[in-house]
Amino acid sequence: MESRIPASQRTSQKLNELLSQGVVEGDARSELIKLAVRKIVEEALEAEVGEAVGRGYYENGAAPGAGYRNGYRRRRLRTAEGAIEYGVPQVADRAELFVSRVRAGLAGRTAELEQLAVEMYARGLSTRDIEAAFRDARGTSVLSRTAVSQITERLWQEYEAFAGRDLSEFPIAYFFVDGVAERLHAGLPREAVLCAWGITEDGRKVLLHLAPGTKEDTASCTGFFEDLKRRGLADPLLVVTDGAPGLIRAAETCFPRALRQRCLVHRLRNLRSKAPEPQWPEIALRARGCYEAASPALAAVLRDDFVAAYERELPAVVHCFRDDFEACIAHLRFPLRHRRVIRTTNLLERLFLEERRRTKIIPHAFGERPVLKLMYAAVIRAADRWRGLSVGEFEQRQLRAIREELNRAHAERLAPAVAPAMRVIVRKVRP
Repeated sequence: MESRIPASQRTSQKLNELLSQGVVEGDARSELIKLAVRKIVEEALEAEVGEAVGRGYYENGAAPGAGYRNGYRRRRLRTAEGAIEYGVPQVADRAELFVSRVRAGLAGRTAELEQLAVEMYARGLSTRDIEAAFRDARGTSVLSRTAVSQITERLWQEYEAFAGRDLSEFPIAYFFVDGVAERLHAGLPREAVLCAWGITEDGRKVLLHLAPGTKEDTASCTGFFEDLKRRGLADPLLVVTDGAPGLIRAAETCFPRALRQRCLVHRLRNLRSKAPEPQWPEIALRARGCYEAASPALAAVLRDDFVAAYERELPAVVHCFRDDFEACIAHLRFPLRHRRVIRTTNLLERLFLEERRRTKIIPHAFGERPVLKLMYAAVIRAADRWRGLSVGEFEQRQLRAIREELNRAHAERLAPAVAPAMRVIVRKVRP
């Protein structure tokens, strides 16, 4: 009779029937996972009951008060694949009430265990490490590496939702973008993954996007920015980048109403590479004094002084210092309390260090999907710890005034191009 067959054996029969059908995909694959989990749980419960009553399923004889098996009850287990029904063996005529330790460990815990596995993966543990962490005293792992891989796939679902979300709710004042080189495809050179974050007009720091850029060329960067705009991102007041020409051209094209700030950390590195080592401390002090002046007007005076001091002796240093100078001091037009934060891409640099620490754990995880999944997990969790920027009423008035000024300047730049076109239209309309 079927009722006398252990629940785990009945589940095994269903598993074999499903496997005999060949390749399983979609719903069948989900059912296969559910049956496998059900079988493991039922076998563990049956083994526990066998130990409690002191005999196997078909054996006779038992110690007084040990009790006997008395059928099954159906229970449900919550998992990533949905609810899984399983058979719980019942024990009757026992001196002491039988309480299953296996069920106590399962009840309401699988969701938390799965979330813990995701967090461990996101914070730098490999699937092998996680499997080992979930081993019990007998060496049995609650989660295999295959199970961990399946569970951590939810990170990809989170990334896809993040990469497609509406951005119109974020009025960005300061926009930062940088790239990090990752090995996305085995046997090929490293490719850029672009990351963008922003500070809203009320001071919140928001991670905006993370996506492959192939390389930091104009086309890749333009596509990256256009995707942000398509999802509702309006022109910021300031765009902060390093000196990559593709990033600069794309930023100026896609955000015509925004000022552009050159990252001063990168610029000082450029200067140092051209300066004699003995003179670098003095050069750095004067360059920083210029870049961090009280106003753009004072920065221009200090620039001329710097050029006069080094133009004859160190022409390469002066050429680098003059290059893109207006972008190096763009932050001086913004509120004083914000300048230290908005003149570099330092926050992204720190995020990339955190991300590289995790990707080293899985050095052979090639492919956009596994790399982006791990990068997203690392970066979004680091972003959760960001502190906002203080934006008081005075700073808000300053930002509004800057936006009005930038909008007027943009309209004036468009006017000369629009006027000839309007004259042509008027001539065509006249009889």
